[in-house]
Amino acid sequence: MTTSRRRLQTRKGCVALRFARCERGGALLTVLWVSAALAAIAFSVSTSIRAEADRTGSAGDGLRATYLATGSVDRATQWLLWGTGSGAFFDHRHSSIKPRLYFSYPSGDVVVEMMPEGAKLDINQATEEDLMRLVTAVSGDPQRAAQIAAGIMAWRGVGSGGSIPAGLLSGATGPTFQPRGASFEEIEELLLVPGMTPELFYGNYVAEGDRLSPRGGLRESLSVWGSPGPFDANAVSPALLESLGASPGAIAQLLQRRAQEPFHNLGEVAALGIPIQRLQVDGEHLIWNIRATARLRRPDGSPSEVVRSASAVAKLVMPPRNRPRDAIQLRVLRFYEDAWSEFAAATPAPGSGVRLP
Repeated sequence: MTTSRRRLQTRKGCVALRFARCERGGALLTVLWVSAALAAIAFSVSTSIRAEADRTGSAGDGLRATYLATGSVDRATQWLLWGTGSGAFFDHRHSSIKPRLYFSYPSGDVVVEMMPEGAKLDINQATEEDLMRLVTAVSGDPQRAAQIAAGIMAWRGVGSGGSIPAGLLSGATGPTFQPRGASFEEIEELLLVPGMTPELFYGNYVAEGDRLSPRGGLRESLSVWGSPGPFDANAVSPALLESLGASPGAIAQLLQRRAQEPFHNLGEVAALGIPIQRLQVDGEHLIWNIRATARLRRPDGSPSEVVRSASAVAKLVMPPRNRPRDAIQLRVLRFYEDAWSEFAAATPAPGSGVRLP
């Protein structure tokens, strides 16, 4: 009996010891699970805080870049009125027809493009043939060019009584495009024409070997403030030159020449092999598209990835002949807080143009 009791007690002790060990193991496992859960919660909270801080910083950087761009547009309009020096007016006829201004601020750099609207083809007066040649020069697709040109003419209600040309809505399930039978009020309305794409309108980048080169869109050649011709050889776009019959080699020579010095007579243009029937060199431009692209600078001085662009269409109102030159007024016709610019993919740096202090 004594031996049996001892064995029973020994068994009970072993079972109790096992239960104690199991309880300690379960408690340890619970502590580990709680620690893992707390660590996951802490990691999630810290990640959210970092993301929110980065988002706030990015929003602040974007706001600063926007202020730089819009402020530079205003600064460029003052240069347009007064020139680079005190009392030195901007020569709208010859001196630096398409200037680029480079502004350097403590927080970033800005490049400003000055583009005369009068050197573009007037979308409300252009013939269908001119439109087809221009769109073909930009897109390289004659079939799409014919569709877009027909859509523009239908929008204006020219030659079709405001009706949609046959085949213009091919593939569409309903009349998604309704011609207005009136003039284009804004050049952005061109995006509503069938066949038009944002890349074709704003521009895109094309591969040239191992590099990407910007290629301007139709907005660089068409305008509601444009002209049916003749066009200023010192400011006309390459695509519009191509649509007028100029060869790529002659266009390259013209661009290289006018980047150094503006043309003063048509003989200088004709010497490059450019057809001059619809060109001129004495046009005075009163409506300008001013586009500024700002890029912030990091604390170490290197350019950051934060880029913002703004643009404005400004008109110079010339005074009567009996009024002094300083009576010139400037009116902003359109202002774009967010504009597309080819310089958004490149660091603004003065390669040519006018640099202001």
